[in-house]
Parts: sequence; structure tokens; C-alpha cells
Amino acid sequence: MIPQDPVILLSYINTQLRDNYTGLEALADGLDISRDELDLITGKLHSIGYEYDESHNQFV
Repeated sequence: MIPQDPVILLSYINTQLRDNYTGLEALADGLDISRDELDLITGKLHSIGYEYDESHNQFV
């Protein structure tokens, strides 16, 4: 289950990226989430000022 609170979501997604996945597409595949759901997640994180940084494989 993916957290709904944006700050907890940030921590969860960054931990998953750090520990288990090489990028957002791998994360989506591994967590079995659709491209639309991934867009909602990135949008929610953008709304609190975070963008995905591919070179660091995390939201910063």
C-alpha cells in the first residue's frame, strides 16, 4: 500500500528507489502501479516542492 500523505510518500518512494529500484519505471513495474498512478505520485511530490532527479535516483 502506497502512503497518501505527501511527506510520508516522499520518504517511502525515496527509500524504495534507494533500496530496490534503479529508476521510476522499475519502481512502477516492481510495485505494480500504472503510468497514471506514477504520474499522480510524481504530481503529489511536485506539489510539495520535490522533483525526480534521475542522476541521484531520488526526489529532491
